[in-house]
Amino acid sequence: MKLDFIPLDRLQVSPVNMRSGKKPPDIADILPSVRARGVLVPILVRPNGSDTTFEIVAGRRRWFTASAVHAEPLAADPAAVAEPLPCAIIEAGDHAAALEASLIEKIAQLDAPEVTQWESFTRLVKEGRDIEDISATFGLPELAVRRILALGNLLPRIRQLYAAEKLDRATIRHLTLASKRQQKDWLALYDSADVYCPTGHQLKAWLFGGASIPVKHALFDIASYPGQIVTDLLGDGGYFADSAQFWAAQNEAIEHRRAANLSEGWTNAVIVGLGEHFSAWEYEKTPKRKGGRVYIDVRSTGEVAFHEGYVTGKEARRIARGETPAADSKPPRPEITSTMQCYIDLHRHAAVRADLLGHSGTALRLMVAHAIGGSHLWRVSPDPRTARGDALAESIETAPAEVVFDTQRRAVLGVLGLDPDAAEVTGGNGDDWNVSRLFPRLLDLPDAVVMEVIAVVMGETLASGSAVVEALGIQIGTDMARHWQADDAFFEAIRDREILVAITAEVAGDMIAEANKAEKTKVLKAIIRNHLDGADGRANVDGWVPRWMRFAPSAYTARGGVGTVRAYAKVAAIETPAPDPNPDSGANTTPLALPAPEADLPLAA
Repeated sequence: MKLDFIPLDRLQVSPVNMRSGKKPPDIADILPSVRARGVLVPILVRPNGSDTTFEIVAGRRRWFTASAVHAEPLAADPAAVAEPLPCAIIEAGDHAAALEASLIEKIAQLDAPEVTQWESFTRLVKEGRDIEDISATFGLPELAVRRILALGNLLPRIRQLYAAEKLDRATIRHLTLASKRQQKDWLALYDSADVYCPTGHQLKAWLFGGASIPVKHALFDIASYPGQIVTDLLGDGGYFADSAQFWAAQNEAIEHRRAANLSEGWTNAVIVGLGEHFSAWEYEKTPKRKGGRVYIDVRSTGEVAFHEGYVTGKEARRIARGETPAADSKPPRPEITSTMQCYIDLHRHAAVRADLLGHSGTALRLMVAHAIGGSHLWRVSPDPRTARGDALAESIETAPAEVVFDTQRRAVLGVLGLDPDAAEVTGGNGDDWNVSRLFPRLLDLPDAVVMEVIAVVMGETLASGSAVVEALGIQIGTDMARHWQADDAFFEAIRDREILVAITAEVAGDMIAEANKAEKTKVLKAIIRNHLDGADGRANVDGWVPRWMRFAPSAYTARGGVGTVRAYAKVAAIETPAPDPNPDSGANTTPLALPAPEADLPLAA
């Protein structure tokens, strides 16, 4: 972090600022002091994609106040220049780090209400932070963090009432333990002028006290219930007279439903028993085929809720990374940043699918494997290829491999009678009319052309960063040096000195790396660039590719955290035959009795 003075017009509020979406703040309390002495406490900023503009992570009110003070003399002197603001510049890290910086300052000022903290903590959880990390960062007990996150169990209107200070903390604490139905019932009491609405400790008694269990909560057939049911004068619903007898029948019905869930293919059906609660913020929706479970939330009121298709937040992140869930442990610091991982995945993805164009037989076999085994991309939809930032997006859009693939994609769109300027061949809306219109056209195409279409379709639906890219790149012999060379986005994504020293040794030699290992990362990057470009008197190094991007990949350190290496480990663990030097020759296969193609019509030169 460094300090600097930055003009007002080069600053804007960051989206990760806790109050970025709020209306302009009330600055009346600090306006006189800023008018008299200026902004004395530096605001926290980070680069906004360039070295000239910055976004405000914390200090939004000071910026608004300084802008207001600057606007005061403009009517008399339009040429007046605003005083630059003192700024503490943090590195352009991930969103979670910037969000933490914003929240830390607000908590230090003791002016962030719990609902605002909940919004920010929830965003941190989605960015991958767990409760232990949040607790350590903000110096809060884990129980306090859990209580704040538990606000996610509340209906939005109840959170709004709490934010408006219309509900006290004790009432909110008890409402976080209530089911959604109980919260709706409580809101009905709150809105009624004629009915008592329990709050505080009375609310707890209303939620959990007594054994008055409504008949509507029973999972079993009431007609076969042997116990007594008490009804009011109106005969509306009723209550079970004997709670023990009710729970005996209810637990039997719960076990029956649990067995049915397991027989339907769910990996597990977990009973969240009395005294425990299913907190939605701790879980993420996950389909059955990806290991989702059923959580059976049993309440002391007799109510039972079935939450289908959930795993814990940590498990969801492991599944997304293609990892097998393991015992919780704090992982070592990854070897590369998430931005570099995204960069590597997208460039390797581009190279493999460009090479796939010349291996249509392999593409066909891969398509069949997808059709049988399934894939999270086969709906069918193209890979979104989401890039982290404009620089990375430009890098992949201008990559030679991307140009090759785009040329063939346009040719395929043309031969299918589709708009050649469409973004993808795949990803239609599933309309039967579109399918019935394309099918006869495909029947009229020679086999060779259809195979080229298949290669493009398979390339578009190939999941970036997956083990499939790894297996395919090795099988078809993808050489990254043919498709890629280091660019600005690549160097911007490297921030690890140890890695830069190792790369310097690869391109410049051990002696130069040893001599410069104490230099700044900027110097190391310049040495690497000069060798790759043959500039500044450095020996030119052609065809260099970092270890993470090669087929097969490897790491520079023992720290781990490289997605391509994890993917390769999965591929290597599967016993597979050695790659066929001519995989599309048809060797070791029995040809089908298909008519000979009419002509070989390549779609692109």
